[in-house]
Amino acid sequence: MVDIPFEHEMEFTPGAAQQVSPLIRRLVAPNPSAFTYKGTNTYIVGRGTVAVIDPGPDDDEHFAALMRALDGETVSHIVVSHTHRDHSPLAARLKAATGAPTVAFGPHGAGRVGEAVASGSVQLDASGDTDFLPDQRIRHGEVIDGKGWHLQAVFTPGHTSNHMAFALPEEKALFSADHVMAWSTSVIAPPDGNMADYMASLRLLLDRDDEIYWPGHGPEKKDPRPFVRAFIAHRQMREQAILARIEAGDRKVMDVVKKVYSSVDPKLHPAAAMSALAHVEHLIHLGKVARNGPLGLDAEFYPA
Repeated sequence: MVDIPFEHEMEFTPGAAQQVSPLIRRLVAPNPSAFTYKGTNTYIVGRGTVAVIDPGPDDDEHFAALMRALDGETVSHIVVSHTHRDHSPLAARLKAATGAPTVAFGPHGAGRVGEAVASGSVQLDASGDTDFLPDQRIRHGEVIDGKGWHLQAVFTPGHTSNHMAFALPEEKALFSADHVMAWSTSVIAPPDGNMADYMASLRLLLDRDDEIYWPGHGPEKKDPRPFVRAFIAHRQMREQAILARIEAGDRKVMDVVKKVYSSVDPKLHPAAAMSALAHVEHLIHLGKVARNGPLGLDAEFYPA
């Protein structure tokens, strides 16, 4: 398996917005977990007239901290990278308090309609925020103009079908959200998450000249392109390992997970099963695997 050079060191003060670059402040939400690391990173871009990227979960403590950080400033845009419950729900309260419009690719599931179904003990894609509806929809390459800053939309579906990263050209920076994080790989959960889309979105980043990523969780990543290449290689090797287990006789996703993800904490196996199913879906698309029954954790899979 490819050794990904993860970074776990992250300095921050809970409840305080930290100036992390000339144009960027970062506020970490108090929602740490095995999936969110220290918590969701909410970013404030600019001074005076600002954009807020990923307001975070609907949490009273985080909302109060965010409003303190924004005191005396005008919020021109509330930007949402994707509709998971740790990123988008607080947008509604922030909009009510500031009058700023919400901007995103679209509501949850806007990018595609998957065929995988909820099954077994895991509800696939259970973290989707189905209440969020943006005031303004943005597409790849479009730009949000601010006072002394610009945010360019970089469409990166895969983690979710509506996942959008945002580039800050003034600092050669990319708000990569959950597409690329320095501390961990991303869970790709069908039916909304899609491995083929995710891999294509990783390759898209290799053609860019961003010098630093500011992710949705965890610390920033400098010189990110070698890191992205390692992600691609890791996913390719993981997919080959999953195919080998199916060829060896494993028929269900959880059987595959126990072998391929044996070094992962068993508590995280349900999450690993989501990404494994996304890999199987991709292998079916490539004509390497066939299935018996609806695409889900209860289905049986065979070499094609």
